[in-house]
Amino acid sequence: MTTGAPRATGTPGTPAAGPAASAGLLGGARRVTRRAGGAAPSPVAAPGRAVRTAVSARVPAGPHGRRRAHARVRATRTGASGGGGFLAKAAAVTAGLTAAGAVLGLVRDQIMAGYFGAGAGTDAFLVAWTVPEFASTLLIEDAMALILVPAFSRALARRSAGPPGDPVRELVRGTLPRIVLGLGLAAAVLIVAAPLLVAALAPGLPDPGLAVDCTRLTGTCVLSFALVGYCSAALRAHGRFLPPAAIYVAYNTGIIGTILVLREPWGVRSAAAGVAVGGVLMVLVQAPSLLRALRAPGRTPRPEGPPAPAGEGRVLVLGLIAPVVAFSLCRQSQTLIERFLASPLPAGAISHLNYAQKVAQMPMILSLMLCTVSFPVVARALAAGDPEAARRRVERDLLLAAVVVLVGSSTVIAAAPRIVELLFERGEFTAADTTATAAVMRVYALGLLGQTMVGALVRCYFSAARPLWYPAAAMAAGLATTAAAGVPGAHYWGAVGIAAANALGITLSAVLLLRGAHRQAVPVRVDRLGEGLLRLATASAWATGAGWLCQLAIDSAVLAVAVAGLVVAGVFLLFIACAAKAPEIPPLPRSAFRRTPHARRHRAAPSAAEAAPVEAAPVGRDVPLDHGRR
Repeated sequence: MTTGAPRATGTPGTPAAGPAASAGLLGGARRVTRRAGGAAPSPVAAPGRAVRTAVSARVPAGPHGRRRAHARVRATRTGASGGGGFLAKAAAVTAGLTAAGAVLGLVRDQIMAGYFGAGAGTDAFLVAWTVPEFASTLLIEDAMALILVPAFSRALARRSAGPPGDPVRELVRGTLPRIVLGLGLAAAVLIVAAPLLVAALAPGLPDPGLAVDCTRLTGTCVLSFALVGYCSAALRAHGRFLPPAAIYVAYNTGIIGTILVLREPWGVRSAAAGVAVGGVLMVLVQAPSLLRALRAPGRTPRPEGPPAPAGEGRVLVLGLIAPVVAFSLCRQSQTLIERFLASPLPAGAISHLNYAQKVAQMPMILSLMLCTVSFPVVARALAAGDPEAARRRVERDLLLAAVVVLVGSSTVIAAAPRIVELLFERGEFTAADTTATAAVMRVYALGLLGQTMVGALVRCYFSAARPLWYPAAAMAAGLATTAAAGVPGAHYWGAVGIAAANALGITLSAVLLLRGAHRQAVPVRVDRLGEGLLRLATASAWATGAGWLCQLAIDSAVLAVAVAGLVVAGVFLLFIACAAKAPEIPPLPRSAFRRTPHARRHRAAPSAAEAAPVEAAPVGRDVPLDHGRR
C-alpha cells in the first residue's frame, strides 16, 4: 500500500523536525544548564554535546541513571540524524521480511491453484478479494500512515518537552476509539451490502452467491486492516520497524493455515476466511510492541519542538493526503477494471489474470526494493540542499531497477508456459489453465517496465514540500486508457486483450510521469534517462528471443526455466557491454550500498544534513520500510 508541515523526503518513521526543532533542543539544553548553574553550550557546538547536557540534567545521579542517559542520547541521535547504521538495519530487516512475505504469497497462490484450480469458484473469491486489496492500499500503505505518522511524531516531540500528562497516550485515547467505531460500522455496512457490491464489481459472474459469501468474510478486514495501519504508523513513529515489516508474513500464514484446515468443509470460502484470520494475525503481531512502547514513555525520546497550532495539523494532513489517496486509488483501480471486464468471459478468466499477474510482478517487486533501500540516501541529499546528488542517485536507481525488471520480464516472456507449469500445474490446475495463464503472463510482462517506472518516479513528485496532483492525473489518464482499450480487447481477445490494455495504460502513465519529472524536487534528466531506457528495452528484446529459442528443446520445466534465465541475463549484459553509447549503469552491489557525501557517518559531530531529520510520504507500492506482497 503506507504519511504536516513542509518537509524533505526520508523514512516514514522519522519525526518531522527541522531548524525549529533543533533550536528548541538547544534552547532546552541552555535552560537546563543555567538551572544547574553552568554555562550554556554554544549553539555551534556539536549537537551531541547539547543532547548529552539536556538529557543528563534530567536523569538522577548514579550508574543506572548515567546508563539510561547514554541510551537516551544514542536513541535521540538515531531519531534525529537518521543514522546510517540504523537505517541500514531497518532496511535490511524490512527487505528480508518482504522477501519472506513474497515467498509465502507465492506458496499461497500455489495452494489455491492446486486445491481450487482456475474456475468459477476462484473467480468468485478473487472478486471478494478486491475488498482487502483496496483496504490494504488505503488503511495500511497510504492513508492511515500519512495521517498518523506525523501525528505520533508530534506527540513524541511534545512528550520530550515534559508537559503535564502524556501526549502520546492522549493521542491514542482521542483517535483509536473513533477509528474502531467508524470503520467497524463501515465493515458492518459492507457485510450487509455484499450482494450489491458483487453486482457492481462483477455483473457477469456465473456464481454471485459464492462471491457474496466470500465478500462477507473478507469484509471484516476493513476493521482489522485499520488497526494494522494504526499500529504500524505508531510503531514507525517510535522507531520500531520489525513488527510492521512482519505483517504480510502473518497475513499469508493465516490464509495458508485456514485453507489447509477448512478446505474440505468450506471449499474456496476457506480462502476468504483466511483473509479474515490473516487480518487478525497482522494486528496481533504488532500489538505487544505497541503496548510496550506506550507503557515506556522515556524509551524513545525525540528532539524538543513547539507544539503545532490547533487545527493546523488537520488541514495540512488533509491537503497532503488527498493527492496521495487519489493516486493510490487510480493505481489500484487497474485491477478493478480487469475483473469487471473479465466477469462476463468464460469461467476461469479472472483466475488466469490473477495468477499471471502475481508471477509476472515478481521482477517488479525486486526492482522496487532497490529503490526503497536507497530512498533515505536521496532524502539526505535533499535535506542538505544538494538536489544534484539526489538526481544522480535517482537516475542510477531508475536504470538499475530497469535492468532488474527487464531481465525478469524477458525471462517471463521467454519461458512463460514452463514457469506456469512448474509453479501451478498440479491438482485442479490443468494444462489448459497453464496455456491460458502463460499467454496472459507474456502480455502482462510487456507493462512491467511501466509499472516499475511509476513506482520509482513517483518519489520525485511526493518529495516536494507541497502536495501535487500531477501523479494522480497521470494515473487517471492511464486508467482511462486501460478501460477504453479493455472493452474491445476483452471482446476480441478475452483475458489476453485485458492484459494488453493494462500494459498500455500503465505505460502511458509512466511516460507522463517521466515527462514531468524534470520539474520536481529531484530534477532528473528526462532525455538522457529516456535514451538509456530505450537502449535497455532493445537489449531486453534481443535477450527475450535468445532465451525463447534456447528453452524450446528442453523437456524438463525446471531446466528450461533455468536455461532461459541464464541465457537472457547473459545476452542482455553482453548487448549492454557491446552497444554503442550504452547507458551508464554502475555495478549493482556497489551502487546498492553507495552513499552520497551527505549520508556518510562521521565519528565527530554530525553534519547539518545529519542533524536535520527528514520524513517522507510513502506512496503506493514504493513504500520505504513498508513494502509487502499482499
